[in-house]
Amino acid sequence: MASLPFPAIDPVIFAIGPFAVRWYGLAYVAGFVVTGLVVRWLNKRWKVGLSGDDILTMILYAIIGIMAGSRIGWVLIYGGNAYLQDPLRLLAVWEGGMSWHGGFVGLLIAGWFVSRRLKVPFGTLADMVAVGVPAGLFFGRVANFINAELWGRATDLPWGMVFPGAGPMPRHPSQLYEAFLEGIVIMAVLMVLSLTKRPQGFYYGSFMVMYGSFRTLVEFFREPDPHIGLLFGALTMGQVLSIPLIVVGAIIVYRALRSKYPG
Repeated sequence: MASLPFPAIDPVIFAIGPFAVRWYGLAYVAGFVVTGLVVRWLNKRWKVGLSGDDILTMILYAIIGIMAGSRIGWVLIYGGNAYLQDPLRLLAVWEGGMSWHGGFVGLLIAGWFVSRRLKVPFGTLADMVAVGVPAGLFFGRVANFINAELWGRATDLPWGMVFPGAGPMPRHPSQLYEAFLEGIVIMAVLMVLSLTKRPQGFYYGSFMVMYGSFRTLVEFFREPDPHIGLLFGALTMGQVLSIPLIVVGAIIVYRALRSKYPG
């Protein structure tokens, strides 16, 4: 069965003694930097009036919210009994385990706090961040690919890859599917839409609809979590968590378009 060779890229960029710089960590840094640059650009374009310090505050809150939410979400959704027996393992982030959906909830909570601190409407801040977030998704999924984790289901398509640790069968490089759809496509659409300011909620609602739709689609090609399997006989945990995003996002977009108030 023909397949593409998996590019064996070392997950560690470089190491100095016990200190190691990994692609996965760099992906987080790159995502926050790009999002900050997008927020700064939209702040000027939309005339929001945030200062440079305000934007740094936004990014700091976003970092805390995403990191805490991602870790807590993963432990609650995927962690299993091991974390109930040893709660301190929650802090062992070096063991891996981050949930995007948990990070999203953490980001929303952080956004609520920072909107009160800066006295800027939550919808405006959420819209600005939503345009930049896909960059982080892109970098993160590419890092998942480099780490040879979260691979796809077995396939006989010519671009299937044999991932280390995933057995001898070629598999969908589902990480790259997600990097393209959830990263490049969503950001391109939102960047074009952001050229014209729309009512509060339109952009982050649109992000939720697109992310939920693309994640639900790609999950059909991604291997289900082995300790969870398929839920309701057909859906992965990722789909169960993403379908509500589509519904809620569509409601937010609808209400935004019906609104008479600008963002």
